[in-house]
Amino acid sequence: MQRQQGARCRSLRNHPTEAERYLWRSLRGRQLAGEKFRRQVAISCWIADFACLRCRLVVELDGGEHDRVKDQMRDSLMAKQGWRVLRFWNNDVLQNTSGVLAVILQEIEKG
Repeated sequence: MQRQQGARCRSLRNHPTEAERYLWRSLRGRQLAGEKFRRQVAISCWIADFACLRCRLVVELDGGEHDRVKDQMRDSLMAKQGWRVLRFWNNDVLQNTSGVLAVILQEIEKG
């Protein structure tokens, strides 16, 4: 399972959505508050779009294909493992990047 998950992570990193590419430009290289973000990270049995391991913060980008009920269940289970999860619509990232980054920064500062 772990090998399959690693292959899936690599595939997702090699084929990002437009919104993922756009947000990654602002998160990579410790550009946001000096925090290191990784993309397409295996956490338990899930793959998070972006994660800051030190902050235990996950950032998920959602398009029309997401199932809100499953997402809420997943977020709840991740929270029980100590992760904070932020969700943004792809359109928000593409049209209001500075607003999305401000919310992520606020969450980082909460610690």
